[in-house]
Amino acid sequence: MNIPQLRFPEFSKNWEKHKFGEIASFSKGKGISKADIVENSAIECIRYGELYTTYGETISDVKSRTNIDANDLVFSEANDVIIPASGETQIDIATASCVLRNGIALGGDLNIIKTQNNGVFLSYYLNYKKKLEIASLAQGISVVHLYSSQLSLLELNLPSNAEQDKIALFIRSNDEKLQALKKKKSLLADYKKGVMQKLFLSELALERLKDDGIENEEEENPTILKSQKSKFRQLRFKDENGKEFADWEVKKLGEVLEYEQPTNYLVSSTEYDDKFETPVVTAGKTFILGYTDEIKGIFKENLPVIIFDDFTTATQFVDFHFKAKSSAMKILKAKNNSNIKFLYEAMKMIDYEIGGHGRHWISVFAEMEISIPSIQEQTQIANFLSSIDKKINNIQIQIAQTEQWKKGLLQKMFV
Repeated sequence: MNIPQLRFPEFSKNWEKHKFGEIASFSKGKGISKADIVENSAIECIRYGELYTTYGETISDVKSRTNIDANDLVFSEANDVIIPASGETQIDIATASCVLRNGIALGGDLNIIKTQNNGVFLSYYLNYKKKLEIASLAQGISVVHLYSSQLSLLELNLPSNAEQDKIALFIRSNDEKLQALKKKKSLLADYKKGVMQKLFLSELALERLKDDGIENEEEENPTILKSQKSKFRQLRFKDENGKEFADWEVKKLGEVLEYEQPTNYLVSSTEYDDKFETPVVTAGKTFILGYTDEIKGIFKENLPVIIFDDFTTATQFVDFHFKAKSSAMKILKAKNNSNIKFLYEAMKMIDYEIGGHGRHWISVFAEMEISIPSIQEQTQIANFLSSIDKKINNIQIQIAQTEQWKKGLLQKMFV
């Protein structure tokens, strides 16, 4: 029986089986290249790659615009479902979105699906129930293609339009809550970025220095410039008596950080499993690679630390026990009168200009200069930024829980 595990009580009829081609017509968009994307142009447009990088199951706010002549474009009608016609992987290409507005230019390599069914329902249904089947239809090696002739043969189980509408409305309301959480997280991240620009030397401060002619003294006496720069920070903390702390001092990173090769903490196995407890870390693009059951040689002293990657100059703040993936990383620890959290945040404001590959800590990175306040002000700054991080992390937990709940819910709502 074609009845979902979870449904609204007012519906009881079986879902009916259809070939996609029986309930929809198929067409293609018209070419819009990356070079055709022009900011502030009049015509909103969607390119195929944006379906798996930018958009979700519904599209109302469009990110891109083009100045191509309207006569050379194909435009959407509200309720159109679009699926990429080509992509890099089979899973990427199996991505459906419903365009909620008329008049959006649809780029080439987009399958356009028009139907009397609810397009929002179809997008969720295709993404959560038929994704692997759609992926299996794609053909190709370096570039995979998905043709309308293949999609038309896909078997769908569909409820009445009334039940489709109810399901679509329910899922969209949940997604709106999810988007609100993501927006809240983004606003907090922007707030932190703004605070850091005010805490550390900002472009405005540099302009004020230029207006005062102070930068002209740099060649003759660099120390004068550095001491003056510390006075132009837009945001300063005060001590318990309400007095400002002393001016910041310029030091080399090697003066405030010491490093250790993670040789004693390397994981011996590359088999990871989420059921294990010890994270394996790297400082590259992927921070936690996975979890291991190895308990020998776990780094657990002098936490927190900074993980530094010599090859990419990537840094990560680590406040938990861990195993390390590569000896190319370095574990950076704070020296006396230095706060590791403050140093981590300050290092992110440095413009790294280290070319090539190799082991750079001693030869280059440790020689880079950084402005350092007193340990008391460092601690206040670190605690303040950590409080923002905690809020961002709490929101991220809510996002993850909501997404997991949504995934489980949709699996039960579709047949």
